[in-house]
Amino acid sequence: MSKDGTTIRRRRECLDCTYRYTTYEQIERTELRVVKKDGSREAINREKLFRGLVKACEKRPVSMERLDRAVEEILADLHKDHISEVPSNLIGAEVMDKLHQIDPVAYVRYVSVYRQFDNVGEFISEIQSLENRAMRDHMQRRLFKE
Repeated sequence: MSKDGTTIRRRRECLDCTYRYTTYEQIERTELRVVKKDGSREAINREKLFRGLVKACEKRPVSMERLDRAVEEILADLHKDHISEVPSNLIGAEVMDKLHQIDPVAYVRYVSVYRQFDNVGEFISEIQSLENRAMRDHMQRRLFKE
């Protein structure tokens, strides 16, 4: 089994010539479809997901490899439920959660576009909630450290 659990490596042997070789079996996923707000459906676009993460992380110290891995993690999470159609708001929530883990500035950028912030007050509110979350997380870590 591979580290991410999606590939199985097998050593095999030809029964005729006894030649040994390796095969890799990969789980074949069903195609995920996005259900948009207007009810239309389309195939999930990995590149579009990746471009959104890249745009949010522009000029931030986040590697392309990390963003590529984030896209894979998001898609794996969406495939876990074994459903063929995913509402767009669920995908947006997964992206926000992943960006929150990767870079807080990129997270605020993405959220501002995704939630269509209209004024500075919405930015301030989101940043304050981030600070409150960070403080809560810090306090919890201190509690469990001692």
